[in-house]
Amino acid sequence: MKKQLFLLGFVICSMTMVGQTEKKESWYFKLGGSYFIQTAATEFPTVGGNAALDKVYVGGKLVYEESVTGSFGEGFRTGATVGYRFNTRLGVEMGINYYSSADKTMAQTTTDQIFISGGRPIYNFKSVGQISAFDLAPALVLFLGEQNGFEPYTKVGVLVPVHGDLEITTDAIAPSGVASPATLAVHSVDKVKPNPTVGFMAALGTSYKLGKNISAFAEVEYRNFTVHGKSKETTEFTANGQNALAGRTQAQIHTNYVDRLDVNSNNAATNPNGLDSTKPMDELSSYVGISGLGLTLGLKYSL
Repeated sequence: MKKQLFLLGFVICSMTMVGQTEKKESWYFKLGGSYFIQTAATEFPTVGGNAALDKVYVGGKLVYEESVTGSFGEGFRTGATVGYRFNTRLGVEMGINYYSSADKTMAQTTTDQIFISGGRPIYNFKSVGQISAFDLAPALVLFLGEQNGFEPYTKVGVLVPVHGDLEITTDAIAPSGVASPATLAVHSVDKVKPNPTVGFMAALGTSYKLGKNISAFAEVEYRNFTVHGKSKETTEFTANGQNALAGRTQAQIHTNYVDRLDVNSNNAATNPNGLDSTKPMDELSSYVGISGLGLTLGLKYSL
């Protein structure tokens, strides 16, 4: 009986010692850089009254038309992360990242001559969008065990954009409205501010020990969220190289995005009194996607 009790006590002590050995509460910090490719393409929203289309005219006739689709999920990201391990298997992280997307053409028209069709001029223009944003990324981490210096892990979490915008640059050769010069080289920059949103992320990675406290890590990450426009402001507007922003009305410079247009909206299409040019124009809200698959490489320092 005493022998059995001794063995039982020995086993309990051994388990306690193993548990203490495996217990691994610690803080760690990570710095890394990522490159993402887009994983889902959707049709871009209307840009400055122009549908998301790529059109080509020859001799005043439409010879080519295609929907412009894409995602702002392609681009570069840099970030810093602080993490805490509760034990050998479970931890949490909080990352702060800066993301800059690749330029994406959102609408364009190419024509060999400027002409009038359906009461509106057809001219050459191209609108290109680019997103830049800071986000917070809280995540739950599951460590899968260390072997030969490698420690694979998985994590899931959310993305919370805290600052950023969609910048749309448009260059056009447009009719001037007078006989000479016949055209104007117009350049404009619009910045779209988003409504608050939350996205999803999941990653599979591994770290590799380089020293007692420092490791290299690599992660493959999928993320997906949608940005809903809140307002738009024209920050640059030039004609033939000359600043012409002061000549634009408030309705031309500022836009409020709404879910519905009615007779009370400041929009000529629905308001019987027409557009009040002294106030921001109301337009239907639009969405753009940021869906991407990325590879992150960096260094990890454990306390």
